[in-house]
Amino acid sequence: MIDGRKIRVLVAKPGLDGHDVGAKIIARSLMDAGFDVTYTGLRKSPEQIIRQAQELEVDVVGLSLLSGAHLPFCRKLKTIWDQSELGDILWLVGGVIPEEDVASLKELGVDGIFPVGASLDSVADFIRKNVS
Repeated sequence: MIDGRKIRVLVAKPGLDGHDVGAKIIARSLMDAGFDVTYTGLRKSPEQIIRQAQELEVDVVGLSLLSGAHLPFCRKLKTIWDQSELGDILWLVGGVIPEEDVASLKELGVDGIFPVGASLDSVADFIRKNVS
């Protein structure tokens, strides 16, 4: 909770990847853990994700990426994020994330990376520990 309200999380499914079972599972898990969660649906652009995050005044943006396009997508999102008034919120990336790409994502400003197989509880715990 932040100031008596639930932590707001936006779970986004970016790009052309049409596989959203994992995104739906994480969204439901976070709801069950007490977060206020919005799922964007499939095939969202960086601009759409940033706009929705602003409109909802979220505390966390989480991207579910399975297509292998995580680095180019996150680079584009970061550019738009920096130009927006989104502010300093938690940025999470999950899905098919090779270990060799973790450092590059961290350099872009991703706060938490959850590859396939990460526990649902670990995501909720990370958010609770890092959102103030």
